[in-house]
Amino acid sequence: MPESTPGPTAAAATDATAHPRGWVRPALLWAGFAAVHAALAWLCFASTGWPLGDVERSYLGWATDAVTGGGVVGISAPFVYPILAILPMLAALAFGPGLYSLTWLGLVTLLDAVAFAVLLGPGRDPRARLAAAWWLGFLLLLGPIAVGRIDAITVPLAILAVLVLRSRPVWGTMLLTLAAWIKIWPAAVIAALFLVSRKRWPVAAAAAGTSLGIVVIALFLGSGLNVFSFVSEQTNRGIQIESPVAGLWMWQAALKTPGNYIYYDQQILTYQVIGTGTQVAIAVMTPLLLACIAAVLLLGWQANEAGASWPRLFPPLVLALVLTLILVNKVGSPQFTAWLAAPVILGLVLRGRAWRLPAVLALAVAALTQLVYPHLYDWLIVADPLLVLVLSLRNMLEVILLGWAVREVHASGARSEHPEHDLVPPTPNLKE
Repeated sequence: MPESTPGPTAAAATDATAHPRGWVRPALLWAGFAAVHAALAWLCFASTGWPLGDVERSYLGWATDAVTGGGVVGISAPFVYPILAILPMLAALAFGPGLYSLTWLGLVTLLDAVAFAVLLGPGRDPRARLAAAWWLGFLLLLGPIAVGRIDAITVPLAILAVLVLRSRPVWGTMLLTLAAWIKIWPAAVIAALFLVSRKRWPVAAAAAGTSLGIVVIALFLGSGLNVFSFVSEQTNRGIQIESPVAGLWMWQAALKTPGNYIYYDQQILTYQVIGTGTQVAIAVMTPLLLACIAAVLLLGWQANEAGASWPRLFPPLVLALVLTLILVNKVGSPQFTAWLAAPVILGLVLRGRAWRLPAVLALAVAALTQLVYPHLYDWLIVADPLLVLVLSLRNMLEVILLGWAVREVHASGARSEHPEHDLVPPTPNLKE
């Protein structure tokens, strides 16, 4: 795929206009990093509801069972997550069960700090500083869910990976594969990379080899088919109330339509909705998700064949795939919003102010997500019309964001005839 290399004059001009607020210095950004993570930790304990519910109830229980001989999920018992998810859960037990939550938050903060340091580099790139500042705002607006779920482990790993993919696609792919064996969503980035990379077969070999190694180790430890149990555990789930498709029945529940109600699934430990047609939706959502992913990949392949440049095609393609995983999904947990960080950061680093609209939309999505969970979640589980409206607005913004990403993927191929539009200044983190 042809990619343009800007001359010194073009690069300098782009750097000078990418982010006029030169006062955003690395020291100030690191101070912001510390303040935001301290605020998130405080919110985890001070917010209404139970933001650390999964950590203190599920993760701690699984980790304790593993070290006391009660069995290891994914090995001796089925597991709702891919098997490597147990590793950070075990790591958070390092200082004992009494400090489990604090250790978990410390682990997440450490991983975020590594990704933040790689993103900033020496701190001379205005686009990297813009992306770093955006990430801090995004985390703060998303709230405690940004650090209180297993997704918080995968997000910094994915950010690290997308920052090195262009220069080190194999290493980046291995990192993404490890992250996908913690929570499956980073596989979307691998799919996009395979589509647009000149080294697609080494990328495929890295993903397959890393996955094979994980499976072989699990089988050696006696997992049997439990190593793949996360697939069936997810496909058997009902319609979670936060998912976009649940809106069809949440509004009926809010309007007190007979036969539509919310219940708590004791096995999955989440609120789900049931009503006329929900069983059909449960059956069709997974095939529909696969079909939508295939459609986005086909659009990306067409743009790539038309000669779209990496900076124009790869970030919106990743964003479109991630949003498809969020929107065409019967689960729809609030922590899924955290996945948006990696593609938006990549877009801001590569395209700067051209990504203002998706960056702002993602911030709005994060803010509405925090409003729904954890602060006013008690209203949602009784289908309060105001909270159903807020949730519907959040979901609509995600649809708009997906529409923007799909349009950009399509347009990237058409614009390939004008390579001067694709000029991207060299950065410390992204190079040929």
